[in-house]
Amino acid sequence: MEKKKSKEKTLPEIKEITSCETTGQMLKKARQDGIELCFDRAAAMKACPIGADSACCKHCSMGPCRLNAKDPYSKVGVCGATIDTIMARNFGRMIAAGGAAHTDHGMAMLDLFREVVNGNIKDYTIKDPIKLIEVAQSIGIETEEKSNEEVAKALYQELERTYTQVEGEIPFAQRVPPKTLETWRKLGIVPRGAMREIMEMMHRTHMGVDQHYENITKQCSRTALSDGWGGSMVATEISDILFGTPVPVAAEVNMGVLKENQVNIIIHGHEPNLFESMVASVNSPALIQAAKEAGAEGINLVGMCCSGLEMLSRHGIPHAGNFTSTEAIMVTGAVDAMAVDVQCIQQALARVAECYGTYLFTTNPRCHIEGADHVEFHEHNPNECTDEIVIKAISRFKSRKHPVQIPDIRNTGVHGFSYEYINYMLGGSFRGSYTPLNDNIINGRIRGVAGVVGCTNPRVKQDWVHVELVRELIKNDVLVLQTGCSQIALAKAGLCSPEAAYLAGPGLSEVCEAVGMPPVLGMGACVDNSRILIAASEMVKVGGLGETIAELPVAGAAPEYMSEKAICIGQYFVASGVYTIFGVTFPIVENTHFHKLLFEGLEKQGLGKWGFTKDPHEMAQKMIAHIDGKRKALGIDKARERKLVDMAERRDLA
Repeated sequence: MEKKKSKEKTLPEIKEITSCETTGQMLKKARQDGIELCFDRAAAMKACPIGADSACCKHCSMGPCRLNAKDPYSKVGVCGATIDTIMARNFGRMIAAGGAAHTDHGMAMLDLFREVVNGNIKDYTIKDPIKLIEVAQSIGIETEEKSNEEVAKALYQELERTYTQVEGEIPFAQRVPPKTLETWRKLGIVPRGAMREIMEMMHRTHMGVDQHYENITKQCSRTALSDGWGGSMVATEISDILFGTPVPVAAEVNMGVLKENQVNIIIHGHEPNLFESMVASVNSPALIQAAKEAGAEGINLVGMCCSGLEMLSRHGIPHAGNFTSTEAIMVTGAVDAMAVDVQCIQQALARVAECYGTYLFTTNPRCHIEGADHVEFHEHNPNECTDEIVIKAISRFKSRKHPVQIPDIRNTGVHGFSYEYINYMLGGSFRGSYTPLNDNIINGRIRGVAGVVGCTNPRVKQDWVHVELVRELIKNDVLVLQTGCSQIALAKAGLCSPEAAYLAGPGLSEVCEAVGMPPVLGMGACVDNSRILIAASEMVKVGGLGETIAELPVAGAAPEYMSEKAICIGQYFVASGVYTIFGVTFPIVENTHFHKLLFEGLEKQGLGKWGFTKDPHEMAQKMIAHIDGKRKALGIDKARERKLVDMAERRDLA
């Protein structure tokens, strides 16, 4: 291991960097070992203030042009572009990149689905035929007297339009509440096909094309919606059909899930097929025997980041940590191999892996890392890749050279709340419905619903904003839906267990106790934000809370976002009608026309709006105030008191 000269004296204290005890322990060890992790790199590298405000443009070679964020209208770019045009272009390109990531993920899942349905891939099958039928019916496919194979082929052909269609509306637009869809049509933001929208977004933001921030923002919405109601939704629905729709399962999270006496393999990324195949490999009798011959008691498969969340939700496979812990986990010395596919993979993983003798494998043709071994994963013969990873991990276990230090902390919670299971949980097999949720919002026991999602960011104290925000929301009777790295932050804090209901307000805790659910419902990976969109549509469909998503007493937040995917997610929630508030930073100059459009103007058009604050308590109060405003507009701002009716009153009623 190459040790760097320690900079510990100039670095921030660990307690200021993370509220995750296990990550803190490993950060301390990394500093002692002379290894730099993302937290210390963030402290050493200050963010560019002009770039953070999106006040610079580098889209042509006449620049880069830097405008003055303190006096934004004092000058323009070389081509004459104003601060509003520059910010809107930058914002649009972030949405295009983020949408492309989720859309490409969804298209990969659809390609896999096609090959399975056509019989070209034998290692995967349709595990949820009920969901297959339900998804097909939701977009108008006739399923009566048709075999599952016929329905599946028809579904593939229809969903392919999500990507390739150049005119018309994407298939899942049929799931959008009619009044919301009417607003989209009026504004001209109904997505056609994801490829068309992303291509047009990139074209419009080229030098000398679209130069009006309002017009650019329309395409921002249409592109983002092609992700939320297109690429992401396809990825989630096809994954459920192929691998099973999640139902609640108790599972452990945190670094304590590693086992010193076993071969530890971590899968990190976003596409579930690699992880599903790895399950088969680690359960191979021959490989288990090989591990025992190497001196191990067995093979321990663990997840991280979003693919880990999918497996946590579907199979209860333990989860070691979120994005900003992916380097720190290797510092334990216990990780024998980490395999990654796409998205949120830090290049620094290769250096940390080398320092601790851990095998790091890239497996996807879209993602190679200098210094990592590449073992390509092919769905037609998946075990060729996954078996090799297990074999290399066993060899590393046999020749471990570094001392093992595993933090002895594990947190148990309940995860896997798909929108279908919530439907069943609230009404049972024969009366499944979101009606009890709406009724409890109307009667005031539940104040509203908040989606708290997204990444962790090393520029803020890890997990702290997520936990503080959610504690404040549930204390005020707001039911919280979770996806992404945020879900693991909450799980480590114990908020994903039914026992956490005691931290909720009296109304929400009563509902949680009656149903037997946590006040925080983990719904899966960041791509599974589409589950929240469908849940919101169901709330509108049930009735009593308005006719559009924009009328619902709901709000969303990404307290520690860090990626372009998050900006795209935020915009598709805003365009769907949800007040969405981000933390850490926001790529915009305040008191500009573009800022006013995103933070006020879109709501006046019948959509949602953006919000921003770094402080979790202020974030909670902004979300609660918005929810209360929607309750007042619906005329349900005063909860109805429950009263036992005596016999005299019954006679009066008669």
